Amino acid sequence: MTTPEPGSGLPADADPAVAGPPDPEHDPTASYAFDRAYVDRLTRRIAASGDTTVEVRSPLNGQPLAHIPQSSAADVEAAFERARQAQARWARRSLDERAAVLLRLHDLVLDRLDEILDLIVWESGKSRKHAFDEPMHVALTARYYARTAHRHLPTRRHLGVMPVLTRVEVHRVAKGVVGIISPWNYPFTLALSDGLPALLAGNAVVSKPDDQTMLTALLGVELLEEAGLPADLWQVVAGPAGGRAGPDRALRLRLLHGLHGHRSAGRPGVRRPADRLLVGARRQEPDPHPARRRPGEGRRGGGARLLLERRSAVRVHRADVRRRPGLRAVPGPLRLADRGDVAGLVAGVGVDMGPLISQRQLQAVEAHVADAVAKGARVVTGGRHRPDLGPYCYEPTVLEGVSPDMACFGQETFGPVVSVYRFQDEAEAVARANDGEYGLNAAIYSRDGRRARALAAQIRCGTVNVNEAFGATFGSIDSPMGGMRNSGLGRRQGAEGIHRYTESQSVATQRALRLAPMFGMSDEAYAKVMTAYMRVSHKLGRA
Repeated sequence: MTTPEPGSGLPADADPAVAGPPDPEHDPTASYAFDRAYVDRLTRRIAASGDTTVEVRSPLNGQPLAHIPQSSAADVEAAFERARQAQARWARRSLDERAAVLLRLHDLVLDRLDEILDLIVWESGKSRKHAFDEPMHVALTARYYARTAHRHLPTRRHLGVMPVLTRVEVHRVAKGVVGIISPWNYPFTLALSDGLPALLAGNAVVSKPDDQTMLTALLGVELLEEAGLPADLWQVVAGPAGGRAGPDRALRLRLLHGLHGHRSAGRPGVRRPADRLLVGARRQEPDPHPARRRPGEGRRGGGARLLLERRSAVRVHRADVRRRPGLRAVPGPLRLADRGDVAGLVAGVGVDMGPLISQRQLQAVEAHVADAVAKGARVVTGGRHRPDLGPYCYEPTVLEGVSPDMACFGQETFGPVVSVYRFQDEAEAVARANDGEYGLNAAIYSRDGRRARALAAQIRCGTVNVNEAFGATFGSIDSPMGGMRNSGLGRRQGAEGIHRYTESQSVATQRALRLAPMFGMSDEAYAKVMTAYMRVSHKLGRA
């Protein structure tokens, strides 16, 4: 095997554009996308004592990437024990020491950007320009929490029951060991960003990334340790998602029993974007092309619904389809990656959309489109699997006539499928937007920003962007981000994103007078004195 280039896991002579299928009979290592020593260095971080491994192949071209060691339930227990011991030492470090690790991580992420992007693209299949969001989000998150540590975590004075005589302080105490189960759709930032405030608050982490994108997550842990994170403080386990046995079950049980960690980590996939909504609102001067601001900017989320005002919908929609037949689908010209575009995907050359991540996901997308068509929906453009381009390539697809009884209306499609709906007025738009079980992210496009913001307040989504698909809220780390209804639990980012990893401890010191009868006072007299005190406090405007 060739020596890897500095800062990369790719062999120095690798040519991903022409790499063929694996040929283990002739050379069991030559067809691997990454240098084996590089992969071994990363996978050694997995807490796994047995010999069981799972082979992971790239969705780009089927090349093998790694054999991922699988953790047992006993391995999970051992990982928790190591993390617990490391956490006790870490919590005694000063807040500034912990923040310094996050600031160094910020710089390392920017320094190793190309390596991170390579792993994201090879493991997830997403285009490089979409993968770029992830290291940027991790760097922003690390810097934000490091710089605001003393805003979110200091001991604070609060009002006491009696002015001057009662002193109350509230401390933020680390929970202990936090569990994080992260999916494959944002393999770098979902694996790391929730854990960074947990670390800053003094916790340890046990994480279980998806096997398909394990190397990306492991690189993040390696960067944390290079930034100065103590050994054993971030443990990684691996194994199949769901089921009645294995690390996923063991990890969830530990969390749901309330021993350690945050309850949102106990439900697999709870952080996945479940629904994206785009609304093209009209007000005097309409935006004539609300869906063409940035082609494909919806990224790799769940099912997307596009609501368009009736008067503009026909003109915009049909015009786009006429100009962009075939693969050049609404909402903009999308260049699909084909087998010859693997190098382009890795290098970031002109590719808008890569393949789906697996055969299972391809089947899910096909099933949703087939179900919609069978129940009366119309495929305006796309709607086909393209094995000529790659094993999991699916055309960007636009559906009209989708109704609530169709799977793609209210379930996660997790593929390039958009359903278009028409509305007559804003009341109808709000009602349609609030249909269904999910409410993670919405976007409103309008030239009337004030009206769009008023409309946003009526939509039951955790984040709403005006004239932007999702990046405005996603990148604004000082503001909380999360879903409403069935789109996840809790919030990441902002104060809520770090306080969820702490316990509030109130310490009250009472001076001079006890909150009980004193000096021979009867219970009845004490009650009268306190009642009078309450009336006076109310008249003085005291909280």
